[in-house]
Amino acid sequence: MTPYHFTQGTLPLLISIPHAGTALTPEVETGLSEAAKGLPDTDWHIPRLYEFAHEMGASVLTGHYSRFVIDLNRPPDDEALYSTATTGLFPETLFDGTPTFRAGMAPDAALRQHYLETIWQPYHLKIVQELGRIKQQFGYVLLFDAHSIASVIPRLFDGRLPDLNLGTNGGASCSDKITRALSEACAAQHDYSWVMNGRFKGGYITRAYGRPAEDQHAVQLELAQCNYMDEAPPFHWRQEKAAQLQPMLKKLVTALLAR
Repeated sequence: MTPYHFTQGTLPLLISIPHAGTALTPEVETGLSEAAKGLPDTDWHIPRLYEFAHEMGASVLTGHYSRFVIDLNRPPDDEALYSTATTGLFPETLFDGTPTFRAGMAPDAALRQHYLETIWQPYHLKIVQELGRIKQQFGYVLLFDAHSIASVIPRLFDGRLPDLNLGTNGGASCSDKITRALSEACAAQHDYSWVMNGRFKGGYITRAYGRPAEDQHAVQLELAQCNYMDEAPPFHWRQEKAAQLQPMLKKLVTALLAR
C-alpha cells in the first residue's frame, strides 16, 4: 500500500490528515494487544468530514497507515512534544495508558526504521513538495492539520475536552491576523465550545511547517469526536451531527483563507 492518498487542489491551502489511516503492517497487526485491535485512537471519518474542503479546492493529503505503525504527527527523533502524558512516534500505549502491543510483540528497531523511511518520510516529503508548489504559485501557503479525539480521556486531560481545539504553537506557526480571524469565527457562534492553544497546541506538522515569517502558515484543529460520530466501538459516523458541524468547519477554513 502507498503511504498516503493525495489530491491536488486549486487553492493556496493544504489539508493534512495524518491520523485517519487504518492500514497495518503484518508485524503490527500480529502484535497488537486486544485493546488496540479496534484501533481506538484513530481520527475516524476525518476525510469524510472535510470533503467540503476538497470541493472548495483545497489540496488534501491523507495518511493510509494507522498511527500504531508510526505516528505521522511526531518528530522523527521522537522528541516529546508535550510535558504532560502523550504518545510517541511508535506508540507503546493507547491514549488511556493501555499497552498497544502484547508483551514482546512490538516491532523491533529495524522494522521501525523501515516504517520511518517508507511511511513517515514520504508523507512529509509530500507536505514539503505541495507547500512549495502552492507557495510558488500564490506567493504564500496555508496548512490546516485536521485531527479528532475522544472528548474524555482522563490520562491526557481533565474533564471534557472543548469541541474545537485550535493550535498554532502558541502563536508561532501562523500570523497574528490568522489567529484573530479563527478566534473571531469561534467567538461568533454558541453551538461549540472552543479554545485556542489549550491542551493541543499543535503537533509536529504544525510546528515544523508553520513559518509565518516566510508567509507559510500552519494551524491544527483537534475536534472532540462526540460532535460527529460515536466515540465507542465500532465508531459509527453520525450524519445529523456531522451536517451540523461542517458549516462551522467551513467557517474556520474560510477564515484561514482570508489570512
